[in-house]
Amino acid sequence: MTETIKIETGLFPLLTYNKAGTGNAIVLLHGFPESRKLWDKVVPSLADYFKVIVPDIPGSGESVFKGDDVSMEQLAESIALVLEHEHIEEVVIAGHSMGGYVALAFAERYKQKVKGLCLIHSNASADDDAKKELRRKSIELIKKGGRDAFIRQMIPNLFSGAFKTQHPELLEANISEGLKLEGRSLIAFYNAMINRPDRLCILESAAFPVQWLAGKEDTIAPPSKMLQQSMLASINFVSVYPGVAHMGMLENPERMSGDILEFAAYCFSNKPKHVDAK
Repeated sequence: MTETIKIETGLFPLLTYNKAGTGNAIVLLHGFPESRKLWDKVVPSLADYFKVIVPDIPGSGESVFKGDDVSMEQLAESIALVLEHEHIEEVVIAGHSMGGYVALAFAERYKQKVKGLCLIHSNASADDDAKKELRRKSIELIKKGGRDAFIRQMIPNLFSGAFKTQHPELLEANISEGLKLEGRSLIAFYNAMINRPDRLCILESAAFPVQWLAGKEDTIAPPSKMLQQSMLASINFVSVYPGVAHMGMLENPERMSGDILEFAAYCFSNKPKHVDAK
Protein backbone atom coordinates (compact mmCIF):
# COMPACT_ATOMS: atom_id res chain seq x y z
CA MET A 1 0.00 0.00 0.00
CA THR A 2 1.32 3.42 -1.00
CA GLU A 3 0.68 6.47 1.14
CA THR A 4 0.99 10.04 -0.17
CA ILE A 5 2.23 12.56 2.39
CA LYS A 6 2.37 16.34 2.19
CA ILE A 7 4.38 18.51 4.57
CA GLU A 8 4.92 22.25 4.88
CA THR A 9 8.31 23.55 5.98
CA GLY A 10 9.98 26.89 6.46
CA LEU A 11 12.25 26.29 3.47
CA PHE A 12 9.64 24.88 1.08
CA PRO A 13 5.94 25.78 0.90
CA LEU A 14 5.03 22.16 0.16
CA LEU A 15 6.86 18.84 -0.05
CA THR A 16 4.97 15.82 -1.38
CA TYR A 17 6.18 12.23 -1.37
CA ASN A 18 4.96 8.65 -1.57
CA LYS A 19 5.82 6.04 1.03
CA ALA A 20 5.46 2.27 0.65
CA GLY A 21 6.77 -0.77 2.49
CA THR A 22 8.64 -1.14 5.77
CA GLY A 23 12.20 -1.67 6.96
CA ASN A 24 15.42 -0.03 5.84
CA ALA A 25 14.85 2.96 3.58
CA ILE A 26 15.46 3.54 -0.13
CA VAL A 27 14.90 7.02 -1.56
CA LEU A 28 14.14 7.29 -5.30
CA LEU A 29 14.70 10.70 -6.94
CA HIS A 30 13.22 11.34 -10.38
CA GLY A 31 14.91 13.25 -13.18
CA PHE A 32 13.99 16.19 -15.40
CA PRO A 33 11.24 16.89 -16.44
CA GLU A 34 9.51 14.14 -14.49
CA SER A 35 7.71 13.57 -11.17
CA ARG A 36 7.49 10.82 -8.56
CA LYS A 37 5.22 8.90 -10.96
CA LEU A 38 8.35 7.96 -12.90
CA TRP A 39 9.04 5.17 -10.38
CA ASP A 40 5.59 3.53 -10.36
CA LYS A 41 6.82 0.38 -12.14
CA VAL A 42 9.79 -0.06 -9.77
CA VAL A 43 8.33 0.71 -6.33
CA PRO A 44 6.16 -2.43 -5.80
CA SER A 45 9.10 -4.85 -6.02
CA LEU A 46 11.26 -2.71 -3.74
CA ALA A 47 8.47 -2.19 -1.20
CA ASP A 48 8.27 -5.95 -0.60
CA TYR A 49 11.61 -5.68 1.20
CA PHE A 50 12.27 -2.01 2.05
CA LYS A 51 10.59 1.23 3.02
CA VAL A 52 10.54 3.23 -0.22
CA ILE A 53 10.37 7.02 -0.17
CA VAL A 54 9.59 8.70 -3.50
CA PRO A 55 9.48 12.52 -3.38
CA ASP A 56 8.43 15.04 -5.95
CA ILE A 57 11.58 17.15 -6.22
CA PRO A 58 10.49 20.75 -5.41
CA GLY A 59 9.28 22.40 -8.59
CA SER A 60 7.95 19.08 -9.92
CA GLY A 61 4.68 17.27 -9.31
CA GLU A 62 3.13 18.51 -6.10
CA SER A 63 6.25 19.92 -4.40
CA VAL A 64 7.03 23.64 -4.47
CA PHE A 65 10.11 25.82 -4.00
CA LYS A 66 10.14 29.52 -3.16
CA GLY A 67 11.07 32.25 -5.65
CA ASP A 68 12.39 31.67 -9.16
CA ASP A 69 15.73 30.00 -8.44
CA VAL A 70 16.80 26.78 -6.79
CA SER A 71 20.10 24.92 -6.38
CA MET A 72 21.04 21.26 -6.17
CA GLU A 73 22.04 21.89 -2.57
CA GLN A 74 18.59 23.28 -1.73
CA LEU A 75 16.92 20.34 -3.45
CA ALA A 76 19.10 18.00 -1.40
CA GLU A 77 17.93 19.85 1.72
CA SER A 78 14.33 19.05 0.76
CA ILE A 79 15.22 15.35 0.84
CA ALA A 80 16.77 15.77 4.29
CA LEU A 81 13.54 17.39 5.49
CA VAL A 82 11.50 14.44 4.21
CA LEU A 83 13.81 12.00 6.00
CA GLU A 84 13.59 14.04 9.18
CA HIS A 85 9.79 13.94 8.97
CA GLU A 86 9.97 10.16 8.62
CA HIS A 87 12.60 9.79 11.39
CA ILE A 88 14.93 8.00 8.96
CA GLU A 89 18.62 8.10 9.87
CA GLU A 90 20.17 5.98 7.08
CA VAL A 91 19.23 5.51 3.43
CA VAL A 92 20.23 4.10 0.12
CA ILE A 93 19.62 7.09 -2.13
CA ALA A 94 19.03 6.55 -5.86
CA GLY A 95 18.80 9.38 -8.37
CA HIS A 96 17.87 9.36 -12.04
CA SER A 97 19.60 11.94 -14.26
CA MET A 98 19.03 15.31 -12.50
CA GLY A 99 17.93 13.30 -9.47
CA GLY A 100 21.44 11.86 -9.45
CA TYR A 101 22.85 15.38 -9.14
CA VAL A 102 20.55 15.95 -6.16
CA ALA A 103 21.62 12.61 -4.65
CA LEU A 104 25.29 13.61 -5.00
CA ALA A 105 24.61 16.95 -3.29
CA PHE A 106 22.83 15.05 -0.52
CA ALA A 107 25.75 12.63 -0.17
CA GLU A 108 28.15 15.55 0.11
CA ARG A 109 26.17 17.28 2.87
CA TYR A 110 24.80 14.23 4.70
CA LYS A 111 27.38 11.51 4.09
CA GLN A 112 26.74 10.02 7.53
CA LYS A 113 23.17 9.18 6.44
CA VAL A 114 24.16 7.45 3.19
CA LYS A 115 24.43 3.65 3.20
CA GLY A 116 24.66 3.54 -0.58
CA LEU A 117 24.46 5.87 -3.59
CA CYS A 118 22.84 4.73 -6.83
CA LEU A 119 23.36 6.86 -9.95
CA ILE A 120 20.87 5.99 -12.69
CA HIS A 121 21.63 7.42 -16.14
CA SER A 122 23.62 10.09 -14.30
CA ASN A 123 27.19 11.06 -13.39
CA ALA A 124 29.21 13.19 -10.98
CA SER A 125 30.80 15.61 -13.45
CA ALA A 126 29.86 19.25 -13.91
CA ASP A 127 28.50 20.33 -17.30
CA ASP A 128 31.15 21.14 -19.88
CA ASP A 129 30.92 24.42 -21.81
CA ALA A 130 29.05 22.87 -24.75
CA LYS A 131 26.41 21.35 -22.48
CA LYS A 132 25.97 24.63 -20.61
CA GLU A 133 25.43 26.45 -23.89
CA LEU A 134 22.78 23.94 -25.00
CA ARG A 135 20.95 24.41 -21.70
CA ARG A 136 21.10 28.21 -22.06
CA LYS A 137 19.57 27.97 -25.54
CA SER A 138 16.75 25.84 -24.12
CA ILE A 139 16.18 28.41 -21.37
CA GLU A 140 15.84 31.15 -23.97
CA LEU A 141 13.35 29.03 -25.93
CA ILE A 142 11.25 28.46 -22.81
CA LYS A 143 11.36 32.16 -21.90
CA LYS A 144 10.03 33.02 -25.37
CA GLY A 145 6.98 30.80 -24.87
CA GLY A 146 8.42 27.58 -26.26
CA ARG A 147 7.87 25.44 -23.18
CA ASP A 148 5.51 22.98 -24.86
CA ALA A 149 7.70 22.67 -27.94
CA PHE A 150 10.74 22.05 -25.74
CA ILE A 151 9.01 19.24 -23.81
CA ARG A 152 7.60 17.61 -26.94
CA GLN A 153 11.02 17.63 -28.58
CA MET A 154 13.07 16.63 -25.55
CA ILE A 155 11.18 13.69 -24.07
CA PRO A 156 11.21 11.39 -27.15
CA ASN A 157 15.02 11.68 -27.09
CA LEU A 158 15.06 10.00 -23.67
CA PHE A 159 13.88 6.64 -25.08
CA SER A 160 15.36 4.10 -27.47
CA GLY A 161 13.90 3.99 -30.96
CA ALA A 162 12.49 0.50 -30.47
CA PHE A 163 10.78 1.44 -27.20
CA LYS A 164 9.12 4.50 -28.76
CA THR A 165 7.73 2.34 -31.56
CA GLN A 166 6.51 -0.42 -29.23
CA HIS A 167 5.13 1.80 -26.41
CA PRO A 168 3.76 5.04 -27.88
CA GLU A 169 1.29 5.31 -24.97
CA LEU A 170 4.13 5.54 -22.42
CA LEU A 171 5.87 8.16 -24.52
CA GLU A 172 2.69 10.27 -24.63
CA ALA A 173 2.15 9.79 -20.89
CA ASN A 174 5.62 11.14 -20.18
CA ILE A 175 5.09 14.09 -22.49
CA SER A 176 1.81 14.86 -20.70
CA GLU A 177 3.57 14.66 -17.32
CA GLY A 178 6.36 16.95 -18.53
CA LEU A 179 3.85 19.51 -19.78
CA LYS A 180 2.59 19.90 -16.20
CA LEU A 181 5.84 21.59 -15.16
CA GLU A 182 5.82 25.37 -15.15
CA GLY A 183 8.29 27.18 -17.34
CA ARG A 184 9.65 28.71 -14.13
CA SER A 185 10.59 25.27 -12.84
CA LEU A 186 12.17 24.16 -16.10
CA ILE A 187 14.34 27.27 -16.17
CA ALA A 188 15.29 26.94 -12.51
CA PHE A 189 16.28 23.29 -12.96
CA TYR A 190 18.41 24.03 -16.01
CA ASN A 191 20.16 26.88 -14.21
CA ALA A 192 20.77 24.58 -11.24
CA MET A 193 22.31 22.00 -13.56
CA ILE A 194 24.49 24.64 -15.24
CA ASN A 195 25.72 25.91 -11.86
CA ARG A 196 26.28 22.58 -10.13
CA PRO A 197 29.90 21.80 -9.24
CA ASP A 198 31.93 18.77 -10.17
CA ARG A 199 31.40 16.14 -7.45
CA LEU A 200 33.86 13.46 -8.48
CA CYS A 201 35.51 13.93 -5.10
CA ILE A 202 32.37 12.46 -3.48
CA LEU A 203 33.07 9.21 -5.30
CA GLU A 204 36.77 9.22 -4.49
CA SER A 205 36.15 9.61 -0.76
CA ALA A 206 32.96 7.55 -0.52
CA ALA A 207 32.73 5.35 2.56
CA PHE A 208 29.64 3.75 1.00
CA PRO A 209 29.11 1.57 -2.09
CA VAL A 210 28.10 3.23 -5.38
CA GLN A 211 25.82 1.71 -8.00
CA TRP A 212 25.80 2.70 -11.67
CA LEU A 213 22.84 1.84 -13.91
CA ALA A 214 23.38 2.82 -17.54
CA GLY A 215 21.57 2.38 -20.85
CA LYS A 216 23.66 1.16 -23.76
CA GLU A 217 21.73 3.47 -26.13
CA ASP A 218 21.79 6.48 -23.78
CA THR A 219 23.20 9.54 -25.58
CA ILE A 220 22.43 11.91 -22.67
CA ALA A 221 24.43 10.02 -20.01
CA PRO A 222 26.66 7.77 -22.15
CA PRO A 223 27.69 4.53 -20.44
CA SER A 224 31.33 5.16 -21.39
CA LYS A 225 31.39 8.23 -19.14
CA MET A 226 29.67 6.40 -16.29
CA LEU A 227 32.07 3.46 -16.58
CA GLN A 228 35.06 5.81 -16.30
CA GLN A 229 33.66 7.31 -13.12
CA SER A 230 32.80 3.90 -11.69
CA MET A 231 36.52 3.35 -11.12
CA LEU A 232 36.66 6.14 -8.50
CA ALA A 233 34.76 4.67 -5.55
CA SER A 234 36.17 1.67 -3.68
CA ILE A 235 33.02 -0.49 -4.07
CA ASN A 236 30.96 -0.32 -7.28
CA PHE A 237 27.97 -2.15 -8.72
CA VAL A 238 27.73 -1.57 -12.49
CA SER A 239 25.00 -2.61 -14.93
CA VAL A 240 24.66 -1.58 -18.58
CA TYR A 241 21.27 -2.36 -20.09
CA PRO A 242 21.15 -3.35 -23.78
CA GLY A 243 18.35 -1.78 -25.82
CA VAL A 244 17.81 0.92 -23.18
CA ALA A 245 18.40 4.66 -23.51
CA HIS A 246 17.87 7.16 -20.66
CA MET A 247 14.75 5.70 -18.99
CA GLY A 248 15.62 2.27 -17.66
CA MET A 249 12.87 2.37 -15.01
CA LEU A 250 10.35 2.39 -17.88
CA GLU A 251 12.31 0.59 -20.60
CA ASN A 252 13.36 -2.33 -18.39
CA PRO A 253 11.72 -1.93 -14.95
CA GLU A 254 12.10 -5.59 -13.97
CA ARG A 255 15.86 -5.59 -14.30
CA MET A 256 16.22 -2.19 -12.66
CA SER A 257 14.09 -3.29 -9.71
CA GLY A 258 16.25 -6.38 -9.28
CA ASP A 259 19.49 -4.43 -9.51
CA ILE A 260 18.41 -1.85 -6.93
CA LEU A 261 17.19 -4.63 -4.62
CA GLU A 262 20.53 -6.44 -4.85
CA PHE A 263 22.43 -3.22 -4.20
CA ALA A 264 20.30 -2.14 -1.24
CA ALA A 265 20.52 -5.60 0.33
CA TYR A 266 24.30 -5.42 0.08
CA CYS A 267 24.46 -1.88 1.51
CA PHE A 268 22.38 -2.73 4.56
CA SER A 269 24.07 -6.08 5.19
CA ASN A 270 27.63 -4.64 5.03
CA LYS A 271 29.01 -7.74 3.34
CA PRO A 272 32.77 -7.38 2.66
CA LYS A 273 32.78 -8.19 -1.04
CA HIS A 274 33.51 -6.21 -4.19
CA VAL A 275 31.14 -6.26 -7.15
CA ASP A 276 32.22 -4.95 -10.56
CA ALA A 277 30.62 -4.64 -13.97
CA LYS A 278 28.16 -7.32 -14.99
